[in-house]
Amino acid sequence: MCLTPAFHLSYRQQMQRVGPSSPTCSSTSDRFPLSLLHTAECGSETSAEPQKHEVRADNSPTDLSRMGSIVSFYIYYLLCLGLGLACVVCVCLWNSQWRGGFAWDGSVLQFNWHPVLMVTGLVVLYGNGAVLYRIPLTWGQNKLPWKLLHAAVMLLALLLSIVGLCAVFQNHNANNIPNLYSLHSWIGIAATALFAMQWVVGLAGFLLPCSPISLRKLLKPVHVWFGGSILVLSIVACISGINEKLFFVLKGNSTGTQPYAKLPPEAVLGNSLGVLIVAFGLVVLKILSNHKWQRPEAGPEDMAYTPLLHEDNE
Repeated sequence: MCLTPAFHLSYRQQMQRVGPSSPTCSSTSDRFPLSLLHTAECGSETSAEPQKHEVRADNSPTDLSRMGSIVSFYIYYLLCLGLGLACVVCVCLWNSQWRGGFAWDGSVLQFNWHPVLMVTGLVVLYGNGAVLYRIPLTWGQNKLPWKLLHAAVMLLALLLSIVGLCAVFQNHNANNIPNLYSLHSWIGIAATALFAMQWVVGLAGFLLPCSPISLRKLLKPVHVWFGGSILVLSIVACISGINEKLFFVLKGNSTGTQPYAKLPPEAVLGNSLGVLIVAFGLVVLKILSNHKWQRPEAGPEDMAYTPLLHEDNE
């Protein structure tokens, strides 16, 4: 059969519209991005499913609440540090400027070490050591170094407190002054004794590798409760001791000092020290009582002993 030129022209135009029946891999690759294709072999191309992207709002209520909680913590923590430093400066200034300075010879100058060491150790260092776990920068890290730092700070606070007690006992014995007759002394001795017991039990229960996990779970709430109670006892002992000291030295007698009732500058400084100690304690207790600022609980490995050279986070 003879085909007319018109038929050849029409057939050629149809083939150009339809294209080749079996496209090659290269032609297909030119038309479709490779990221949208899963090619097993040539000729068996399937388009990929659209990727799902989870979009989170940067300013979601949860993120804003968490950020606000962290900012609030650091405000309280800076206030804690500032008040603690003010307490130490104030007690040192009082005993160096108004009480004649320091010595270790059994005289009244040796007694001046007592308020300085007790305020620094039993209140300021103790309070800062107690809130150490609440710092958000410590979260998500290996807990063992922070345990060791907590234990070291508390041990330093305990040693300063013991030296402060030695200073007052030696001064009393050298000058034939009775010991442990006042309510202030009873509370101070009780706070220091409980502090020593707390440190020993904490070392045995939380740092020694032989302590079982069940014991740690049992001791943790007791340890936290005793920690706050010891801080309260320490604050009560310090402010009662400050008041007792001011009553003893500001009698308005032949020494030339004005009576306490006249509120001389030394009395103002001593009262201000007591107010700073109370404010410091309230800030520390606020940090300890806020559940949002507690260190997040980790898995069971957090309760287990971690070697000193362990590098992974708990």
